[in-house]
Amino acid sequence: MQQDMVCEAVFDPADDGGRGTRLDVFWSVRLAGEDVTRARVRTAIEDGQATVDGAPCRKPGTKLRGGEALTLRLPKLSSETGAEAGALTLLHADADVVVLDKPAGLTVHPAPGLPEGTLINRLLYRFPQLHDMAGERPGIVHRLDKDTSGLLLVALTESARQALAADFAARRVRKTYLALVHGRPERDGGDIRLPIGRDPRNRTKMAVAAKGGREARTRWRLVWSAPDDSASLLEVDIFTGRTHQIRVHLAAIGHPIVGDAVYGALQHTAWKRRPGILARLATRQMLHAWKLSFTHPGTGETCSHRCPPPPDFWRLLLLLGRRCQRVGLVGMPGCGKSALLKVFEAAGYPVFSADAAVGRLYAPGGGGAHMLAGRFGEKALGPDGSVDKVWLLTRMLENESFRREVMELVHPLVRAELDAFLQANVTARVAFAEVPLLFESGWPWQDVADMVVGVRCSLGTRRERLTGGRGWDGDLADRMDGWQWPEAAKLAKCRFVVDNDGDLDSLTRQGRDVLDGLAALRRREAFDRLQWLRDRGYAPGPLPASGDGQ
Repeated sequence: MQQDMVCEAVFDPADDGGRGTRLDVFWSVRLAGEDVTRARVRTAIEDGQATVDGAPCRKPGTKLRGGEALTLRLPKLSSETGAEAGALTLLHADADVVVLDKPAGLTVHPAPGLPEGTLINRLLYRFPQLHDMAGERPGIVHRLDKDTSGLLLVALTESARQALAADFAARRVRKTYLALVHGRPERDGGDIRLPIGRDPRNRTKMAVAAKGGREARTRWRLVWSAPDDSASLLEVDIFTGRTHQIRVHLAAIGHPIVGDAVYGALQHTAWKRRPGILARLATRQMLHAWKLSFTHPGTGETCSHRCPPPPDFWRLLLLLGRRCQRVGLVGMPGCGKSALLKVFEAAGYPVFSADAAVGRLYAPGGGGAHMLAGRFGEKALGPDGSVDKVWLLTRMLENESFRREVMELVHPLVRAELDAFLQANVTARVAFAEVPLLFESGWPWQDVADMVVGVRCSLGTRRERLTGGRGWDGDLADRMDGWQWPEAAKLAKCRFVVDNDGDLDSLTRQGRDVLDGLAALRRREAFDRLQWLRDRGYAPGPLPASGDGQ
């Protein structure tokens, strides 16, 4: 165990500052190389630990003339906190400072009811010299919340601690955080200057103070938003170090941090109700101390560090960037679109059929039946109140302007059903929508489909299916074909093309090939998203062996 430091000296005005030098100044200069501060010297003198010519002296300001025999006893400094073995991820360590990556879930220093299991306990085990610093927070010059991960700077000597503490107080230390927040801010960045104090309704929380409070400033930049705008990634600089500052400020502008059940309780509850895997993630506030820049207290050099966030953070970004593959399905009449759609449905994927939607709209009480009856009268309906399809088809074949008017009335209703289907399946890996007139509808088709699968077969096979299955004659088949783009033009816009001249087994195999191709595209997109995160320091490398997001 380290003993008290006992120092002896004879004051020489020629070498020690001249006549009239204060006692505390003499000892501070003499012991500067031992990392002893003037405050510690002054305290020791006031406690009766100094003598001048053998007589006790309790006055730090005692003036020295020359030739005095001086002694000073410095009681050892010690932290009462116990040392504990535990993992530490050190990014830099020298005689003066340590820079480490604090994991989420680890409290920085002991508190009432928590005397052990903290970062300080681990630091005392790894750096026993911290025992020579007083208090329960030896070496700590700033802190991170328990569930905040990232860069933490620790002083290993008292002089380093004082120098760094002064730099933090003077706002010369630069800190940048990554924060994943709910929603998408309307602007690309902002500067929040709102005072922070104790929440008068809950003293364990902080809040923006209507009056009183301490000055607090936070600057943020929007760097990414999820495709559905459910969450956004911000880079956040803080210029003050108030308790829970970032969490309070971001909640104050309407975008609390994802996973923060304290300052974003409503949003956190809604997040937990989300379908799919995302509801099980974000078990802590998604806040990470990303960058740190400071002046080294020993060398005076500028030291800068960057630490990518841990897996729970960047994997959540990766999953949030995943979007449902919206796949349109097109083809000429009789090519087998519905049969292929059943293959995808049997594989467990959600499917939508525009023809089925029209059937529902034309049924008794359906929106299409109501609209057509309102426009063309009761003659548009059959006895049961459904659309009279024979009457409707006859009029459409007879009158091109009538057909176009019907399409203008019905297509928006189909589009509304399709939009509802896509919204209901926004978390699915893939959603398939068979829309025969996807390109001809007049919609910007990219608004409802990310890619298109085309189905084709020979004209003879199509005609055989139409005449045998639907009872169409050649003239009707020709007219129906004429209302659509030529097959070659349709297929030219398709990412995948399925040839349906064979049997059902062949169609099923090709459908599975399409599913494999879509999975490969998802893996490629996940790889690209992860690479984007790595390029910007939002995720570490190297890439994992298996691709996320399949």
